[in-house]
Amino acid sequence: MKEVEVLAVDAVPVDEELQDDGTVGPELAHLARSYRHSPRALVFRNPSSDWRLFVVLLPLATRLSLMTNPIFAQLTRAWGLNARFVGVDRDGLVHDFRALLSDRTLKLLVDLLARHVDLRARHDAAQDALDLLFASLADEMLTTLDRRRADWSRHLDREHRLEPGVAATLFDRSGRYPDFLAKLRAALRDEIVDVALYGRALRSIDLREGAVDARVAAIVEASLDPVTMAKLARTGAGLHLGGYNWLRIDARHAAPRAHVLARLPSFATFFAEALLSLDAWRPGEGADHEADGHEPDCAGDDARRTGRAAGSTYDLRRLAARPDSAHSLRWAVALKQAIDAGQDRAVIEALAQRFAVGDNVVRRLWRERPAALGQPPTWQLAQILRRLDEAGEREWPTDARGWEALIATAVPAEAR
Repeated sequence: MKEVEVLAVDAVPVDEELQDDGTVGPELAHLARSYRHSPRALVFRNPSSDWRLFVVLLPLATRLSLMTNPIFAQLTRAWGLNARFVGVDRDGLVHDFRALLSDRTLKLLVDLLARHVDLRARHDAAQDALDLLFASLADEMLTTLDRRRADWSRHLDREHRLEPGVAATLFDRSGRYPDFLAKLRAALRDEIVDVALYGRALRSIDLREGAVDARVAAIVEASLDPVTMAKLARTGAGLHLGGYNWLRIDARHAAPRAHVLARLPSFATFFAEALLSLDAWRPGEGADHEADGHEPDCAGDDARRTGRAAGSTYDLRRLAARPDSAHSLRWAVALKQAIDAGQDRAVIEALAQRFAVGDNVVRRLWRERPAALGQPPTWQLAQILRRLDEAGEREWPTDARGWEALIATAVPAEAR
C-alpha cells in the first residue's frame, strides 16, 4: 500500500501579524495565509512495484480562484512550469518527470489545492484527494512507461542537484512564491510594514523553506543506492543527481567513472548529459515493444541514441552545446570507452578533442581542480574551455573573483 505525505512550512509567531488584515492589509494577509497553508511537496513512498518514490514539488498557488476557471488555463500552465516531479525507480535511478505534468494533471493539482487549503488539518479529505492525484499520475505516467520500459531512460535526471542554493538545484526558490515576496516588498515601500517586521518575515521564509528543502532532500537521498552515494561523495562533485545516475546505471564501471569524476568534478553535468544516454540506450529494445503488441517507436529510438527527447523544443542553449553533431557523438563514444577502460591519458585526449581545445587545458583542470569553476552546464563549459585555451596558461584566473568573471563572460551568442 502506498504511503502519502504532505510537506508544508511550519507556523511561526510572525504569521499572526502577516495574516492580520488590519495590520498589513487584506492582499498581503491573503498571500500570507496562502504561503502558510499551501503544501510544498507531495511525497509518495513505494507507489508501485516499479517505483520506490515519487516527489512532486509545488510552487505557491496564490491565484486559485482564477486558476480553477478553465478560461485562465494559461495561469495553470505558468504555475506548472515551476513544479518539479522526480521519481526513484526500483533500480535506484532518479528520473525527472517534469515533462509528464500534463494539463490534466496540473488541473487536478490545482483542484486539490483549491478544495483543501490546509491538507494536514484535513487528513481524511486530503487522503482521498491524493488518491485521485495518484490515479492521474499512474494513468498518465506508469501506464505509458510500463507499456514501453525503454522510455524510462528518456527521463533520467541529468542536471539537478540535491543541495539548495546552488545552480541547477532541485529546490529552485525563484519561482516558488514570487507573488508573496513582491507584495511583501511593496508593503515595505508603502510603509504598511516596518523594517523589523519585513526582516523577521524574510528570516522566517529562509528558515522554513530551508527546513522543507532539507527534509525533501533527505527523503530522496534515503531512496538512493547507498554504495553509489558513497562513491559520489568521495568524488567531491556533491549531490549531483546526473552524476549519481551515471555511476549507478552501470555498476561494473562505477569505480573508473568515480575516479574521473573526482579528477574533473566541473564536468559532472557534461558527463551526465553526454554519456548517460549511451548507457541508457540498448540496441534491440524495439523487439520488446513488438513482442508486447506495440509498434516500435523510431523517434524514441533516435532519441535514446542521441540523448534527445522525441518532439523536443527548439532549445538555443542545447544548440550552443551541439551534443548531437557527428563530432560530439564520435568523441562521446570514445570518451566513454576510455573512462570505462581506466585510461586517463585517453580520457584527457578525448575530452580535448570533444571540446576542440588543447590537451593541456584539460590536463591542467585535471591536476588543479579549481573549485571556483563549479559545475557549469555543457553549453557554457565548452565556451569556458575555449576561453582558457585562448588565454594561455599564464593568464588563467588565479582566484574566485577571476573565475566568476570568466564564467560570466563565457556565454555563447546562441544561448543568450
